[in-house]
Amino acid sequence: MKLYYSPGACSMASHVVLHEIGKPFEIEKVSTKTKVMESGRDYWAINPKGAVPALELDGGEVLTEGSAILQYIADTNGATDLAPPAGTLARARVQEMLSFIGSELHKSFSPLFHPGKTDAEKDAAREVLQKKFEWLESRLADGRAYLTGSNFTVADAYAFVVTNWSNVTGVSLEAWPKLKDYVARVGARPSVQAAMKAEGVI
Repeated sequence: MKLYYSPGACSMASHVVLHEIGKPFEIEKVSTKTKVMESGRDYWAINPKGAVPALELDGGEVLTEGSAILQYIADTNGATDLAPPAGTLARARVQEMLSFIGSELHKSFSPLFHPGKTDAEKDAAREVLQKKFEWLESRLADGRAYLTGSNFTVADAYAFVVTNWSNVTGVSLEAWPKLKDYVARVGARPSVQAAMKAEGVI
């Protein structure tokens, strides 16, 4: 398998899960601005959507969309700790979190990375993020280690990457101590450290 990624982008979640699985894989860096890969190839030829991540399978097929990739990696490697079996409530809870992270949290950060947005627009985005962080804080209020319980799942990989963008967008997590501790806890996992080092963000 080969993962196409951009350093620190949402593709890092898939990178983390590949390290969690522990099987051989390749990575190739993509410029999200020029759509040119590290090898000099045109990324549009890999993913016509132009976004990362994309996962090239051993048979040559390419899978896109982070949430689909995360679940595919776990499912095809029997990692039921990372993604519980289909049809169970535990699986639905992981998918519930993946949906929230992708449609609510991830998208709420987007204006903060957009150079054309005004300071007022970025301040409004930070206010929206605060509400998302409050909800995540409430999920962790019962002392659970991870978003769906005691096990680290693919949803935690995604949540960590997105929430960690607070470090580069001027959004402090000080008001949400449980969330801040959660980010530190996930960030200390060997798989996360390995992905971050490989991508050159630490």
